Amino acid sequence: MPTKSKRLPLTVGDEERESLIKIAQSRTAPYRKVRRAQILEQYLIGSNFTDIAAELKTTRRLVYQCVDRALQMGIERALEDMPHTGRSSRIQPEDKAWVIHLACGKPKDFGYAAELWTRQSLAQHIRKHCVNEGHPALSKAVKATVQRILNEQELQPHKVRYYLERRDPEFESKMKEVLLVYREIATTPVEGLKTTTGESLYTVSVDEKPGVQALGLTAPDLPPVAGKHAAHGRDYEYRRLGTVSILAALDLHDGHITARVERRHRSREFIQLLQDLDAYYPEKAMIRIILDNHSAHISKETRNYLASKPNRFCYVHTPKHGSWLNMVETLFSKMAHTFLRHIRVESWNELRERILKGIEEINAAPVVHRWKNFDALEPLDSA
Repeated sequence: MPTKSKRLPLTVGDEERESLIKIAQSRTAPYRKVRRAQILEQYLIGSNFTDIAAELKTTRRLVYQCVDRALQMGIERALEDMPHTGRSSRIQPEDKAWVIHLACGKPKDFGYAAELWTRQSLAQHIRKHCVNEGHPALSKAVKATVQRILNEQELQPHKVRYYLERRDPEFESKMKEVLLVYREIATTPVEGLKTTTGESLYTVSVDEKPGVQALGLTAPDLPPVAGKHAAHGRDYEYRRLGTVSILAALDLHDGHITARVERRHRSREFIQLLQDLDAYYPEKAMIRIILDNHSAHISKETRNYLASKPNRFCYVHTPKHGSWLNMVETLFSKMAHTFLRHIRVESWNELRERILKGIEEINAAPVVHRWKNFDALEPLDSA
C-alpha cells in the first residue's frame, strides 16, 4: 500500500483552481503545460504520487518535480519551463552560413539529378560533406535542424515562385500607347472617332487561342438522377480528335466578335480574319487593331495583304510578354468558363461548329469590354 506523502497540501484560491482545471483540459495549450496542470489537479484532490504517475502514464520523478516546484514557487510558476543551463549551441554562425549557401544553390550543381532541394536531401548532403568542408558541428543535422536554419533567413528552396522577365525595352511606351487607345474609346462615342483625314475609325482587339482540344467520349454521359446522383456522370477516359485555334477580333465599341476556327494558326488564317474584318466594317473606314507580336501578324504574306489595302488597317502592338493588356483575353476567359467548359464532341468539325455557335450567342447579346485602370497614364498626363 502506498505510503502517505509528507509534503504539505497545495493552497489555491477558487479562481486559481478554475484556471488550473481549464489548462488541464485544454486542447490548444502546450503539451508540457497541460501535463503539469493535470499532475497538480490530481494532487489537489488528494491522489498520491504513484497513482498520479500511473493515471497520467508518466514517472514519479516528474510528479515530484512538478509538485515541489508548485509548493516552492506557486502553481503559475510550476506550469512554466524553468530556465535552462545556458549551454551554447554547437552550431556556429559560420556553419549556418554554409547551409544557407547550399540552400541558395541547386542540387544539380552538386552532382545530383534533382532540380530543387528538399529538406531531407539537403540534410543528407550536409551530413555527408560537413566534415570535409570544415563544419563538423553539422554531422548530426536532420530535417528539423535544416528547417530552423532556413526559417531564420525565411528561405524556401523547395518552392518555385514564377515571374516574367521584362524583355521589351519599350514596354512602358507601348503599354501607354495601348492604354491611351482604351481611354480614347471610353471617353469618345464611336461616331466621334475619326482619322486625321476625317474617316471613321473602328478599334478591335485581336488575338488567338491555340490548342483547344477536341475531346470525344468513350462512353455516354449519365444524366443526374434526383435523390441519387446530383451531377452528370462521365467516364474518365476520352478520345483525342485534334486541336483547333480560335482567331477572334473583339470590337471595343459594341462588343461584336469576328472569329474564325481553324486547324492551324498561320499567316493565311490571320489574313482570312483580316478579310472578314474588311468585309464587316464600312468600306472607307480605318480599322485600328490591337494585337501582339506573333510572327503571323508581321509576316511577308501579311504585309503584302496589308499593302493591298492602303490606309485600311492600323496596328497598335502590345509589348512583348504584355498580352494581358489585350482586351480580347477577357473574351477567351469568358469562352473557357462558359461553352468550352467540359465540352465533349463527336468530331473536330462538331467542335468548330459549337464554338462558332457560342460566338453567335455572344453576338446576340454583346457586352462592351472596358479597361478601367488608367493609373499608368497619370505620369504621362502630368508631363
